[in-house]
Amino acid sequence: MVLDSRLTTVFLPIVYIVVFAVGLPTNAMAIWVFLFRTKKKHPAAIYMANLALSDLLFVIWTPLKIAYHFNGNNWIYGEGLCKVLVGFFYGNMYCSILFITCLSVQRYWAIVKPLSQNRRNNEVAIGVSVAVWVGVWLMTTPLYLYDQTVTVTNLNIITCHDVTRPSQNSMAAGYFLTMGILGFVVPTVVCVVAYILMLKSLRNSMTDASITKNRRKAVVLIITVLVMFLVCFTPSNIMLLVHYSLLLAGGVNNGYGFYISTLCLAALNSCLDPFIYYFISEEFRQHVKNTLRCRSERTVERMRVSFNALKYSKKSSTYTSDSGKTQSSSC
Repeated sequence: MVLDSRLTTVFLPIVYIVVFAVGLPTNAMAIWVFLFRTKKKHPAAIYMANLALSDLLFVIWTPLKIAYHFNGNNWIYGEGLCKVLVGFFYGNMYCSILFITCLSVQRYWAIVKPLSQNRRNNEVAIGVSVAVWVGVWLMTTPLYLYDQTVTVTNLNIITCHDVTRPSQNSMAAGYFLTMGILGFVVPTVVCVVAYILMLKSLRNSMTDASITKNRRKAVVLIITVLVMFLVCFTPSNIMLLVHYSLLLAGGVNNGYGFYISTLCLAALNSCLDPFIYYFISEEFRQHVKNTLRCRSERTVERMRVSFNALKYSKKSSTYTSDSGKTQSSSC
């Protein structure tokens, strides 16, 4: 019923179209700003650049999911590409979670010990980022070891990751339960603890009236980021744990439609992150404004030059025409 419903053939692809349309340009701009516009690199910028790259790698594969769902959940691109899609989908989702966790810990450290920032911190951030990429991609290798495509004969379709072969239930369930715990539960606990400690530190420092306003803004931002993180990733990962626990126990998951819908929330996070950068980093915000302003000024300048050229061309044409009339009259 789920595979044949409008939920998967209409609603899901529309959501992924929004994710692609918003996430592709915003994450591409974020990477460009972090790599080419941010002169002074610091740990937060390094983690945000990696988060933007992870979100971009997630977004660029969504056209395949869009085509798959619009085609009635019928996968026509082969087993290999299905494995790549699934690997990138889950790999980049957990990369995003881990980089948000790294960013949360780094922000806590910057608030508690603001004078401890040095070049070595950048080296640590780069090392941690490399470890996250290597660790996550090693953890996604089992997804390439068993078939992700399954033929559903009564619907005459080939599904990609939506149906698991009975002989592979134990392997798939064990793998995703492990990924759910290591890739979501542990990072979420770290994030929540880091944000609680940040809020506690900021509240204790709200004694100076001159900085109270800025501290309150920081508190609002911290709560917003935490809520967004929990809303985007908690439903999908809880449903993932429930779904594969039932699969391992041989039960039937009647909430599968809700489970794949919650994955859309995780996907939406990839196009919300750039807006978080915009509010977190004043430097990022300034670079984006300057970039848009420069492009706007260049566009206006090009229009002005084109208008002047057209105006001059019309004047020249009129002058030539008038000159020709005068000459003919003289003759």
